[in-house]
Amino acid sequence: MISEAQFQREIDLIISNAIREDVGDGDHSSLACIPSSAQGKAKLLVKDQGIIAGVEFAKKVFHFVDEELRIETFITDGQKVKYGDIVFHVSGSSQSILKAERLVLNAMQRMSAIATKTNTYVRLLEGTKTKILDTRKTTPGLRAAEKWAVKIGGGENHRFALYDMIMLKDNHIDFAGGITQAIHKTKQYLTDTGRDLRIIVEARNLNEVSEILASGGIYRILLDNFNFEDTVKAVKLIGDSCLTESSGGINEKTIRKYAECGVDFISSGALTHSVYNMDLSLKAI
Repeated sequence: MISEAQFQREIDLIISNAIREDVGDGDHSSLACIPSSAQGKAKLLVKDQGIIAGVEFAKKVFHFVDEELRIETFITDGQKVKYGDIVFHVSGSSQSILKAERLVLNAMQRMSAIATKTNTYVRLLEGTKTKILDTRKTTPGLRAAEKWAVKIGGGENHRFALYDMIMLKDNHIDFAGGITQAIHKTKQYLTDTGRDLRIIVEARNLNEVSEILASGGIYRILLDNFNFEDTVKAVKLIGDSCLTESSGGINEKTIRKYAECGVDFISSGALTHSVYNMDLSLKAI
């Protein structure tokens, strides 16, 4: 995974680009009718239920817009919320609050939805060794915030992007001429370029699992669209040679049974690509 410093730079880029996109040369609605000297206060109101996420993100947005804005927090990231809860108050320049409002709401609504769905999966895995992972199936430009939300919900982050881990999937394998060739070429590439990257290889059946194991030096084998019976066989075959991951259409109804097959991880794109935003609003008080 990328470093914490790099992750924070990604968050900063999201905020600066989103404000550029939304504000442009000025919030003319506010500039037209609210004096620059006007002071105000607003509350973040929950109109839904689930796991709140994005509080710390919101603080970064407010301070990016106006360092003098003050935030009083009542509920922190990762806590359960219900209809009527107040997460925080923000006070200071009325123009600044309104300038930040939409980005704060858009981000928190989506991050809270992701954290809530992730937490549902985490609770379904309780009592097993299996951890839930996100994927790269994120909203373009918002990956860092969405992966942050997964962590807030109790999940784990997979690789951040194409550059921080090697992941040989079916197309890589087919284009390279097969599993053994793809792994050999990958190891040679890492040696030639001096890179130290973990290697994950996707297997489509038990024969491919055996071929991956024969190559050695693999961090994790991804068991893609395996049924329960073959997952158990694969886990036994792999043993302690490397870590295991199940993926492919796994949902709330099947996740527990896959975990009970003994895999170390289950990855799910649904954590980030199939969520309904939590209903939140920022109201003047």
